Amino acid sequence: MQEKVRPFVKWAGGKSGLLNQINNYLPNDLKNGKIKCYIEPFVGGGAVLIDILQRFEMKRVYAFDINHELINAYNVIKNDVDELVTILSILQKEYLKLNTEERREYYYNERKKYNSYRLTENETSVFKAAEFIFLNKTCFNGLYRVNRKGDFNVPMGTYKNPTICDEENLKALSRLIQNVEFKCVEYTEALKYSDENTFVYFDPPYRPLNITSGFTSYTKDDFDDDDQIALANFFEEISKTKAKLMLSNSNPKNINKNDNFFEDIYKGFNINVVYANRCINSKATKRGAISELLITNYINN
Repeated sequence: MQEKVRPFVKWAGGKSGLLNQINNYLPNDLKNGKIKCYIEPFVGGGAVLIDILQRFEMKRVYAFDINHELINAYNVIKNDVDELVTILSILQKEYLKLNTEERREYYYNERKKYNSYRLTENETSVFKAAEFIFLNKTCFNGLYRVNRKGDFNVPMGTYKNPTICDEENLKALSRLIQNVEFKCVEYTEALKYSDENTFVYFDPPYRPLNITSGFTSYTKDDFDDDDQIALANFFEEISKTKAKLMLSNSNPKNINKNDNFFEDIYKGFNINVVYANRCINSKATKRGAISELLITNYINN
């Protein structure tokens, strides 16, 4: 039986709950084996990447993100998973034996240590990856957010027994991603690798439905409407390579039925409405089903 691999972090906007609907819209050329290259320019928690790798045979796979710490963690899992597991096991053992106040002190010390240094370009650090995962597993709601200085600023969560070191899943993920090239680059890098035998899935920071609902600060720079328009223009440009493209985003019609923002900037492409459960929201009453958009440059027959 094939081992089931899961994302190693919880990520705002993660697609684990939307996989079935995404699968319904995957291009036929992927399902029939014609597509041999997969690109994910906003990899995030990697739910779609992991699902694709477990179900299809890919010759070339590229996963990008501008979050250096996230890409570092992927590369460490790929190349140094045993050392990572050793460090995470120590962090888990130390953390779980503490009482609430001691855990609070431990968490904020780790957060301070994490923010005390930045990775240089192309640098890989097992310790930074371990800190990244520890904070994700113990912070409030598993949210990754940074301030304008680039410092991780999410407060401590209240989990009783968080699984900080999921050794089995980390090692299974390591085996799965050996063929993946992870790079800390802008989404436009995808153009270099795209052709008619490529499938590209874009999962950018979603356009907020209102001023308080956005989780766009995964890096120190927000992803605003101008960025959404620039991405739509790139979507049109990369479509000329004849690659099959899919893009996820929020549906502004949840709030305003007359908001045609995405219809306007993706004019000429196929806009499909799907439904997902919100996984990260400060209010439990706002974690129900909500419509989202899947935009493609193809229609399956």
